[in-house]
Amino acid sequence: MKRNLFIILLSALCAVPAASVNAATSAKRIAFSNNYAGNSWRQAMLKSYGMMAKTAVANKVVAAADIFTAADTSVPTQAAQIQNLILQHYDAIVINASSPTALNGTIQQACSAGVVVVSFDGTVTAPCAYRVLTDYEAMGREEVQQLARLRPKGGNLLEIRGVAGTSIDARMHAGIVAGVKAHPSFKIVGSVTGNWDQTTAQKAVASILPSLPPVVGVVDQGGDGYGAAQAFAAARLPIPVVVMGNRQDELAWWQQQKAKYGYETYSGSTAPGISTLAFWVAQQVLDGKKIPHDLIVPYPSFNQSNFEAVLRTIPKGGVANREYTQAEAIAAIKANAK
Repeated sequence: MKRNLFIILLSALCAVPAASVNAATSAKRIAFSNNYAGNSWRQAMLKSYGMMAKTAVANKVVAAADIFTAADTSVPTQAAQIQNLILQHYDAIVINASSPTALNGTIQQACSAGVVVVSFDGTVTAPCAYRVLTDYEAMGREEVQQLARLRPKGGNLLEIRGVAGTSIDARMHAGIVAGVKAHPSFKIVGSVTGNWDQTTAQKAVASILPSLPPVVGVVDQGGDGYGAAQAFAAARLPIPVVVMGNRQDELAWWQQQKAKYGYETYSGSTAPGISTLAFWVAQQVLDGKKIPHDLIVPYPSFNQSNFEAVLRTIPKGGVANREYTQAEAIAAIKANAK
């Protein structure tokens, strides 16, 4: 399915002409409500959005594309932020949400006020909102599928979860559980919270290792693979197959271990530039285009044969990424409408 969607999207893109300045939205203002900025993925997400927003404003596609990051990850803080954006009369709000459901009342307030809401990454379930989706459940299942390929005899797994209460964490966990059910030779014997951050993950994994039986694999949500590997190394334990999340430090460590021991694993994560796709979806809705409320986009993943090529393109401390153009957004919309 993922490969087919890539083909459809690329075919649609070939039929889309280069985007021109859209006077219909030149006076519109789009705000970005972000609930968390504490890891390399989120920093890349904000950088991608900021670069794209600056260009879109300079080209008079929109009048403003401002970024607002909440002071903490709590739902009340982000809800208050969104209410403030409504009062400031933004025409659309792009949101990376702290909860899939707890913000729905505030989201409905925005919709009732005529504000277009487009959620991505951390999506919301409010029916009036648009969602730019990565299939995180499929991503979780794929992690276990890759472990089954690399460790066909199965064994014990350690799960590292993300930020509690977010849709990403819930869906990734559900996918991992489904993957284990499909491959019953695996068993999850421990779970810790890593908050998508390598330092937090390293401490959490180090704290649980003394109580765990030997594990053959670590399933996680991105941003925590390198920290997990460091925890195993510090404990002088054999390093299992640790699933990676496309971060530069993870892939660089993988490259080192491959050169020394032939170490093999798998890496997959949403591109942080999905934030730019969400912006263009909001712009297209403001332009009066009919758009499905749910758009599913593929995520980049890498294996033993191709991860080193992408590693050369990622800045130190960064993550594998891409930004989307308006034309690519239109192509993605057309691909999802089929």
